[in-house]
Order: sequence, then structure tokens, then C-alpha cells
Amino acid sequence: MFGAAGARRSTDNFVRIKNHQKGQPDIFRAALFGLCPDCGAKALFESASQFSSQCSNCGLDYRYYNVRERAATMVTLGVAAIIIMCAILLDNAVRPSFWVHAAIWIPVTVVLTIFSMRLAKGAMLITKHRRRLRAAGSEEIS
Repeated sequence: MFGAAGARRSTDNFVRIKNHQKGQPDIFRAALFGLCPDCGAKALFESASQFSSQCSNCGLDYRYYNVRERAATMVTLGVAAIIIMCAILLDNAVRPSFWVHAAIWIPVTVVLTIFSMRLAKGAMLITKHRRRLRAAGSEEIS
């Protein structure tokens, strides 16, 4: 869209996204450290990649945000592509035995998958919270 209508629409979107409440962390920092999208407390995850049911500080209920399946597929495919490329490069450069590959790539895959899953799931939940989206059939955030 061009002209005044397009400029007005893009400005409204910019203000809506950039104008969040005091205490709310930015998306990358909140996803990286597991911070609540509302108050900034470190309460988003209860284990390595599982969400808490609600924030222990402000009481925000995380169960209404559906982000579990979407993040898993994309993160798994991305990590698999990275690990396969690195393993092929190592094999072509050094030609290590099978056991060296297993000792290197199994732990790296597990750690990278958990870290990436945590980051992707956190970013998706925070983005949904910022845009005030809820799973189908649930009430609007007040």
C-alpha cells in the first residue's frame, strides 16, 4: 500500500510493537533467559524446555499460548542440518573413527536442540503475548 494510508498503517504497527510496558524485556533477551513477557521475572520455564503453568511473580497464565508443536519441527530440522554439515566437514578434514563422531555429535546435538528449542518456544510465546493472540476458543488478555 502506497501513500498516506500505507504510511499511517506502518506507523501504527511500529508504535504498537515498540510501545510495551515498563519492565517487559525485549523478545531476544526474554527468550534467551526465560523471562516472563509481562513482568520480566525469570519464570517462563520450569525445566530445560518445558513451560511453567504460570508466572510466579505476576501470575500470567502461559497455558493459553499454543507454541509446543510448531517450534519443535523447525528447530529439529535446523539443528539436524547444522549437525550433518559439521559432521561431514569434520569427516572430510580428519577422517576420525565412528566412536569419535559419536562422542562429539551426540552431546552437541542434545545440547544444541534443547537450547534452540528453549529459545524458539520462548520467542514464540513472547511474540504471541505481545500481539495479544490466544489459542482458539480462549478469552482475550485483559
